[in-house]
Amino acid sequence: MIKFYGILFLISLLLVSCAKDDGLTALDTESVVHYDLENMPFSTLSEYQFFQGELKNLEPSHGVLPYTLNATLFSDYAKKKRFIWMPNQSKAAYISDDQVLDFPIGTILIKNFYYDNVRPDYSTQIIETRLMIKKEAGWVFANYKWNALQSEAELDLNGSFVPLEWQENDEVKSVEYRIPSEAECHTCHKIMETAQPIGPKPRNLNLTFQEDEGFQNQLDYLVEFGYLDNSLPETISQLPNYTNTSVPLSQRVRAYLEINCAHCHSDYTHCSYRPMRFDYSLTDDFTTIGVCVDADTPLGEDLERIVTPGDARSSVLYYRLSATEPSTRMPLLARTLVHTEGLQLVEAWIESLDMNCN
Repeated sequence: MIKFYGILFLISLLLVSCAKDDGLTALDTESVVHYDLENMPFSTLSEYQFFQGELKNLEPSHGVLPYTLNATLFSDYAKKKRFIWMPNQSKAAYISDDQVLDFPIGTILIKNFYYDNVRPDYSTQIIETRLMIKKEAGWVFANYKWNALQSEAELDLNGSFVPLEWQENDEVKSVEYRIPSEAECHTCHKIMETAQPIGPKPRNLNLTFQEDEGFQNQLDYLVEFGYLDNSLPETISQLPNYTNTSVPLSQRVRAYLEINCAHCHSDYTHCSYRPMRFDYSLTDDFTTIGVCVDADTPLGEDLERIVTPGDARSSVLYYRLSATEPSTRMPLLARTLVHTEGLQLVEAWIESLDMNCN
């Protein structure tokens, strides 16, 4: 059993799909998923046969495994259901805690974006399903836009906007939700111009969910099912859940910046020319986040440093996270709204810093 650090995370999604009366069922039979790698992506989502029954229920077929992450990307308050599928006799391999698993050819990562309580009828509405498909030449993107009847989703690589209103905590919210184009997906996922997944790193997958017989580690589950090679180290670090208030504030902020910003602010990525590096393994040194580091772009408004200790309003980091204009906001893509809770987290951390930059 993998040792892990931190609290146990209860994952209701996995409760439904991973707890079986007859125990764990490995993928040792032919999957019903339509696998034709040469002709993927297909024109419609239903052609893959990832889900059984009504498509909108997202009830996974055998071999389509739900998974979750400790720290998740903010996407204009959209909720997400994630799944993974691999061809028979294929396994991912561990590289390191902070590198995405080495997935085999044919792997498909499936992420569904949806909102609950969508007006006017307060229903659940799936907006899009994004796939990353690993071909011989590398990962390719396939985004599917759901129709109003929630009966099908069609391939859309050009990008589009979906206006909607929904109710959350007695508040009506609205958004012009952006389904990204293929080029926009590549912007965030590229490392040296090569597309890579962002979320499924061992430390972000290292969590515990509850099932009928007790608790199980998610990485162990992937090993038992046959999707992950049984060569994991004895201990794997754990990326904190930034919503967990029992975790120290600085660790929560570092996890938030990792999942929301590090894919662009790392070496050989879209914003590698800027001084910040937001990978969690680097940010125990606060200067990599920008503490006491001079702003590299003049923005005015007394924004002299990326992070000014004790003064969030004079910090570029706070300013960009609070902005909605494309020319100044951060992240540039994947959001149009301010993530209020994330902004409050970063603000509290900056205000807690007690150091002199001079």
